[in-house]
Amino acid sequence: MIYDFCVVGGGIVGLATAMRLTRVRPGASLLLIEKEAALARHQTGHNSGVIHSGIYYRPGSLKAELCRRGAKATKAFCTEHGIPFEERGKLVVATSSTEMERLAQLAGRARENGIAIEELDAAELTRREPNVTGRGAIYVPGAAIVDYKRVCEAMAQVIRAAGATIRLDTGVEAIKEDGNGVTVIAGEARFQARHVIACAGLQSDRLARRSGIRSDLKIVPFRGEYYDIVPEKRGIVRHLIYPVPDPALPFLGIHLTPMVDGGLTVGPNAVLSLSREGYRPGSFDLADVASYATFAGFWRVIAVHWRSALSEMRNSLSKRRYLAECRKYCPVLEERDLVPREPGIRAQAVLRGGVLEHDFKFLSTARTLHVANAPSPAATSAIPIGEMIVDQALGLRAAQP
Repeated sequence: MIYDFCVVGGGIVGLATAMRLTRVRPGASLLLIEKEAALARHQTGHNSGVIHSGIYYRPGSLKAELCRRGAKATKAFCTEHGIPFEERGKLVVATSSTEMERLAQLAGRARENGIAIEELDAAELTRREPNVTGRGAIYVPGAAIVDYKRVCEAMAQVIRAAGATIRLDTGVEAIKEDGNGVTVIAGEARFQARHVIACAGLQSDRLARRSGIRSDLKIVPFRGEYYDIVPEKRGIVRHLIYPVPDPALPFLGIHLTPMVDGGLTVGPNAVLSLSREGYRPGSFDLADVASYATFAGFWRVIAVHWRSALSEMRNSLSKRRYLAECRKYCPVLEERDLVPREPGIRAQAVLRGGVLEHDFKFLSTARTLHVANAPSPAATSAIPIGEMIVDQALGLRAAQP
């Protein structure tokens, strides 16, 4: 059989892309391939479960637009499919004079993005969250929490109901294109398609390279380590509690996040990972390490951000240091309150020149489109990201950067 479309990758971006294809090309044959035994096994299933509002992103930028649209679309999708989510609201807390300056800038950016916020002084912050300490805060009422695995399950149901096929346990090794179409190679299996869209996440650069595409981009994996808060302390906050992020880095800092199942987590940090898909402590993959250790762009990034990298490594090795980051804004937490939780691993695209790629990056040929970078908050923005990917792949509008 020759499929009209093949989507590689069963994370939320791949699923949103497939779902969009079923809507704009009803009746077309579609195959979605995932190498794991279940969907959403990697970045999608290891995040904080937050529906972000978009306060962090440059006004007028693609990320700001997609996040705003994505938050609305995700909530609507959850309502339609009976998936619980809660608008708990987010508090971005400043604990120093430098952070207060950054907080003011963040407030201005949020207003330019059209996002409802409140600026709180220290007294009002304490009134709303007695266990949180800071000089001031921004309150973002629209921030919400959800289980993205359930979102993915519902997307899969929509895709199957439209007549598409989802094939699990099928690891794609290469994509070969000729004038007649595209062959997707997965071990002994071969799949023929007229068009292929690859949403391979942590393996995106490798799959593009194995498909004959060259670029100056490399995926560098960053491990995000979380802790669960013990049950007796889960009620210490009601809102999502975030530090003020460092604008030079693509990470939001260690935050306290209530979960829809009633739990409370703290994290993640952002430490260089020794394996792209190794979630257990001590995981090491020589090929993964060699991939970035032999890449000039990685060393250029380290030369600029070595202090932050060293600090994150120390926090990873010392639970006490990790706790100290949390206690800056939540001093009631104690070391015994933190129970290790399975980490996540983020695919950070790095360019050869030593630049952390913050925006979307696509690599394409006549019949294939590789999503080489879908930056955070990709889960929140997945539905409009899927629309953008399909529109670009089908030439329905001008290509985005």
